[in-house]
Amino acid sequence: MPDEAILSVKNLHVSYGTSRVLFGIDLDVRKGEVVALLGRNGAGKSTTFKSIMGLIQPTAGTVVMNGRNFAGHTPYELAKAGLAYVPEDRQVFPFQTVEDNLIIAQKLGPTGRNDWNLKSIYDAFPIVAKLRSRPAHLLSGGEQQLVTIARALMGNPDAILLDEPSEGLAPIIVREVGRLIRRLKELHVTMLLAEQNMHFCLGIATSVYILNKGHVVHHDTAENVLNNREVIQKYLSV
Repeated sequence: MPDEAILSVKNLHVSYGTSRVLFGIDLDVRKGEVVALLGRNGAGKSTTFKSIMGLIQPTAGTVVMNGRNFAGHTPYELAKAGLAYVPEDRQVFPFQTVEDNLIIAQKLGPTGRNDWNLKSIYDAFPIVAKLRSRPAHLLSGGEQQLVTIARALMGNPDAILLDEPSEGLAPIIVREVGRLIRRLKELHVTMLLAEQNMHFCLGIATSVYILNKGHVVHHDTAENVLNNREVIQKYLSV
């Protein structure tokens, strides 16, 4: 079915020891969508991503990827099923070149798709193409962010989790990352984007989930959220 979710999270609960962090998170990401997960610092966005990706074990709930429940499975099983993850701290291989960082991640998608390879990456990421021979530890934070997004694509995933892609970047680099994500949206790349910067997100996303203290408190189209001053003031204003 065309509206069937590639990634569907239902009733997801997470605890750190005796402290409950997520309380019944529900969200769906359909093919070609850019879904934004918004909320203030500490709302639970990164914990949601880590529990979806298997880096944190949920205490309850389901994480369904392409029709199969992966809740509690390992990260490599999620990656094999077609889910890629770009963490907020980037995690490049520092002493390898940019091109080596890309080649390390190269694989066919779950159905054998090979849309993303060095040529298509360099076409979509001209900045990365210019940096291909540079060791990754010599890159700026913004350049590393572009490389990690490109590296995730090299696995030909069905969907990508982007955790705080604008965090800590200069405004000019934030604009470049935004330009890239818009380009990926035009290419129908499916993305779930966690952000604290609502202005960065709302011009890109198709739909929005807002987290507050581990709960989904609002879900709507990006356009409606952008025009809803009450919701912005209550849950997103700093």
